[in-house]
Amino acid sequence: MLRKEAPRCYQEFSDEDCMHASAPYQHTTDTDAAQDLEEASCGTLPDEDILDSGSMPLAFNKACLKNVFTVILVLIYLLLTTVAAFLAYQTISDFMEKLNHPVMSVSYKEVEEFTPPGIALYPGSAQLLSCRHHYHDHIPPGLSAGQMEESDCVIKEVIYNDPYSNHTQKRALVVEGPTDVRNRELVFLQFSQNETEEDFSAISYMLFAQFSDMTKSMDKPAFMKDCERNYSMWTFSGGFRTWVKMSLVRTSGKGNESVEFRQESSVVKYNDRRPPQEQRNELFFVVFQWKDPFIQQVKDIVTANPWNSVAILCGVFMALFKAANFAKLSIKWMIKIRKRHLRTKIREMNQIS
Repeated sequence: MLRKEAPRCYQEFSDEDCMHASAPYQHTTDTDAAQDLEEASCGTLPDEDILDSGSMPLAFNKACLKNVFTVILVLIYLLLTTVAAFLAYQTISDFMEKLNHPVMSVSYKEVEEFTPPGIALYPGSAQLLSCRHHYHDHIPPGLSAGQMEESDCVIKEVIYNDPYSNHTQKRALVVEGPTDVRNRELVFLQFSQNETEEDFSAISYMLFAQFSDMTKSMDKPAFMKDCERNYSMWTFSGGFRTWVKMSLVRTSGKGNESVEFRQESSVVKYNDRRPPQEQRNELFFVVFQWKDPFIQQVKDIVTANPWNSVAILCGVFMALFKAANFAKLSIKWMIKIRKRHLRTKIREMNQIS
């Protein structure tokens, strides 16, 4: 009966339980029974050693492969974490760059008629001979000096102080500009100037957005001073016909809107057929016309989309959280496998000893 119970204890229970269970039993038996039990145990040990020696390399190889595979996964997730962190930094940097540097968007709006612009002319000592509205580029021959022609233009005279020198007064003739761009409406003006001691003679002019803004203004001199500060000045010279083709540009920025005129000028020489004594009076000719029926609109567009950036960052942070969680679980699993392997090795060494 003793020889049958000893192997059963070794097979069904763990090594430590078997050792604790067999110890008191061995003390209660007689000497012959103890010797017989030791012979039976010695008879089974070589077989178990052979089995253990065959299974240990296989189990060790599996554990080693699992550890290597886990280390590779951890390295891959660390690499992905680095890429995700760089992507988050790059997304935030791009968003701030686009927010601080908006993109200029240019579009063209087609119109049938323009709002009449204001044409401010500074003739100085020159005299206005005529101002006429014409269509289809039909321009009559020029007038002789001293001749006057009936004008069909709306003209306002404004005298104001120079915005850059308060001690100097300027006289401006403000003319209502053309409106009908489809029928190619134009405004043709002629000036004459007596003899002058200057080597060069020219008349300055300025274009501003709406002629009605000046007529409705309660303080016209102050209005003209502000226009001179905000708009550019151009000139046309005597003895030539200057053809000015205007285009309008509206710029919308952060909370403000500005209007700017762009122009293309062409100059044609005037063939003066007057008698020599009349040529002392210099003639000026200028034509104002719209270039095309398109208004150029320039807007500042912020291309940075906050919702898109937030979505990208949420995805990046989720990836970082998952990577950190997986790495933590992998490390815990590795430690657990390592501890289990050490316990198994210690148990086997105890059995052998």
